[in-house]
Amino acid sequence: MGSIPQLSIVKGQHRDLKSQRLSKIFEVNLTSWSTNTAMIYNCPRTSKQNQITYEDLNAKSNRIARAIIRESAQRFLKPNQDNDSIIAVCMEPTDKLVMILLSIWKSGAAYLPLEPSFPTNRIHHILNESKPLMVICDDIVDTTIFQKTHTLRISDLLHKASTMDDNNLSDCKLLPFSNKDLAIVLYTSGSTGIPKGVRIPHAVILNRLTWQWEQFPYMAEESIGVFKTALTFVDSVSEIWGPLLYGMSILVIPKVITKDPERLVEYLEKYKIRRLVLVPTLLRSLLLYLGMNKNQQLLYDLKYWICSGEPLSITLAKSFYEYFQEGHHTLFNFYGSTEVMGDVTYFICENRNQLANFDRIPIGIPINNTIIYLLDQDYRPVKNGEIGEIFVAGYNLAAGYVNGRDEHRFIENPLAVDSKYSKLYRTGDFGSLNNGYLMYEGRTDSQIKIRGHRVDLSEIEKNLLRLEYIEKAVVLCYHAGEIDQAILAFVKLDDDSKPRTGLHIESALKDALPTYMIPQVIIIDKVPLLVNGKVDRQALLKSYENANNNEDSEIIIDYDYSDVPESLQIIAEDLFETVGSVIGRSTRTTLSVKSNFYELGGNSLNSIYTVTKLREKGYFIGISEFIGAKNLGEILKKISKGNVIEMEEDDVGSTLNLKAYPLRHEDREIVIEIITESFYEKADLEQWLKPDILPSDYYDILTAVWGPLVEKGLSFIVKNGDTNETIAAALNFDARDEPAVEVNNKMVIIFDFLEYLEGPIRDNYLPKGLNKILHSFMMGTDQKLSAQENIVCMHFMESEVLKLAKSKKFAGIFTTNTSPLTQQLGGDVYGYKTLLDYQVNKYVHSDGWRPFAKAPDSQRAIVHWKAISDEGRI
Repeated sequence: MGSIPQLSIVKGQHRDLKSQRLSKIFEVNLTSWSTNTAMIYNCPRTSKQNQITYEDLNAKSNRIARAIIRESAQRFLKPNQDNDSIIAVCMEPTDKLVMILLSIWKSGAAYLPLEPSFPTNRIHHILNESKPLMVICDDIVDTTIFQKTHTLRISDLLHKASTMDDNNLSDCKLLPFSNKDLAIVLYTSGSTGIPKGVRIPHAVILNRLTWQWEQFPYMAEESIGVFKTALTFVDSVSEIWGPLLYGMSILVIPKVITKDPERLVEYLEKYKIRRLVLVPTLLRSLLLYLGMNKNQQLLYDLKYWICSGEPLSITLAKSFYEYFQEGHHTLFNFYGSTEVMGDVTYFICENRNQLANFDRIPIGIPINNTIIYLLDQDYRPVKNGEIGEIFVAGYNLAAGYVNGRDEHRFIENPLAVDSKYSKLYRTGDFGSLNNGYLMYEGRTDSQIKIRGHRVDLSEIEKNLLRLEYIEKAVVLCYHAGEIDQAILAFVKLDDDSKPRTGLHIESALKDALPTYMIPQVIIIDKVPLLVNGKVDRQALLKSYENANNNEDSEIIIDYDYSDVPESLQIIAEDLFETVGSVIGRSTRTTLSVKSNFYELGGNSLNSIYTVTKLREKGYFIGISEFIGAKNLGEILKKISKGNVIEMEEDDVGSTLNLKAYPLRHEDREIVIEIITESFYEKADLEQWLKPDILPSDYYDILTAVWGPLVEKGLSFIVKNGDTNETIAAALNFDARDEPAVEVNNKMVIIFDFLEYLEGPIRDNYLPKGLNKILHSFMMGTDQKLSAQENIVCMHFMESEVLKLAKSKKFAGIFTTNTSPLTQQLGGDVYGYKTLLDYQVNKYVHSDGWRPFAKAPDSQRAIVHWKAISDEGRI
């Protein structure tokens, strides 16, 4: 008999759950921690810190709740068509915002967040559909955008509440005639082109939080949580109420801090934050920043890193464990959507070895009181390993959409045995089940995630087609989640319309779409079609790539240096070209001193990348300074005020008082340490071989060649003349007199690869005989050096190698560079000629293995040659 096929149905742990309004739980728990600090908020404008205890928060929220109830009664405000009493909130994140949210719950209403930056049309739609009782807004908000909806400024509401009773309200005193189970309404992007509101009850939030408290309990040393996510995003719910219903403090982080990785890290360090919820895009930004400051071991107290909102790539997970310590720091991958309270499955990643078992990060297993079904188009479970659409049943399901929209997303569960699983939510995602873990397999429709926000590309498309001069529009996402991510709108104009630019159309969309949904508009003459008549989407993406920054074409950007002082011209060229190279695909206008980085197409992720590239060129500017600059002219002034590392040969080494000394036997330990740290921690090839290579492998190899290195007299160390400390080393050989070394570890892959690149060139194109080719074998600098000092040291060593080669009468210098920094310095600064530019992921080892297969196409190995004499010219 054959075995019964396993079906793709996965059930989370069952836990009894007593449904309660969360404001009641807050009040019941109050006796245990009434004097504890509930909230901490530092005003970015005044630097004043506000703290409020649980007791004070409860009392003030009771007064505000009574003021809300009285205002509603006096104005005869009624529930909406769903019998929901909703109060819209349009406020920036502060301590007052959280107080208002708790007050709304205490009044018996649900809160509906409105982002102050939302386009007016979007706000009008949300208010017209959800029909809230009122809007509570910051004092500075223009209340005319709320039209006829009753509006209260926060100062007016607090004044009305000041004379109210501060005791807890009994149920009979709450807002009458409405559904008291509803807690929050969150609006998301809709496939019909119209945003839709998700109705989330108290019980759904409680199930999600109870699972969190049980599965990932707060640590003994964990006293402060972080509220930093936009209120319109579902992850804000667990950020706020997870700690506040558990007796902890929450640190309310203003938007201006959240957008600045440098200041955000300062906050997280200062308050010893132990867990952080973030989208993978922000994780990538933070890792880039942390990598620039690795010696400081920043955020090593932050143990739980919880990713959600976007797919988490395996490359990013590996990068996480290149910085953080395995066993001490844990990376989580949560999966879900607003309709299922943000998270319904989870995967725990504790070390790099786990990642070796997957080609993608799993979305994991279901949370408590949840069942995940993978179904075919006839709603039948697929077999284990097959791909099916993800359906969710259980306590985490929302109560549908406002006004009963899209009923087909919430359906009866034909497979239910237990009544609590009687409803199914159709996610629109595909998944598979492998070895007990759920794997994400993509979307069934046009939805993507941008910085955690769900964006339906069809909504953007429909808004474009509402512009009368657009005949056809195709909206696609390029490299979602990557540094060069972009939403692209390929637009064909009506033949009778007057000429328009992409920027003009983008500006027109700002009245209908939030900023994160505005696409880069590309005007096209015709829409490419497949043989079946459908739009050739790949052809459009390819045309975009070819027209911009791919391997085979240059970025075409206009640079305007007319307002740059002559003394800053060289620095300006480096700055503008760096910015252009990083955001070249997004740049649709001339770069000048008046250009704003973010208006050009920059974002927080590629701003860090830009700062890194500038540091590699020798220019130092802080992340906060870069982000805060109003235009490139301001950045130019900052990096020109004594922060530039001069590249003239006469000045090389002057900053650090560097001195070179021939390599000696007694230098062995310090040189091996410097080389090992430089290559094991930072080398571009070795990262793909970890954990199969070890620091001790470098020790073994360098020890084997140490004698010849010293005896040949072609290598040297670099010391800081002020401290006499060895801070760098350059190891060189005569390319035709290198010692034979038997390599008995995985480092043999590196040596085989380099020989594969260099051997044919050395043997067939370079001068023959001894004392002709100086092979610059390895250069390393002390990891304690700053980015500036590292550049100075690299310049100094290159100058010394050149002097050495000339004094020994070599024909030229031969080297292979795998680091973008040394590649750039070699080609652009030191005048090396490129003999071979090789894409490393194409390399096939002699045993048929592709050791660097996971490297991106952009990772290159460049074989360089610098001729010194006429004999060396090739």
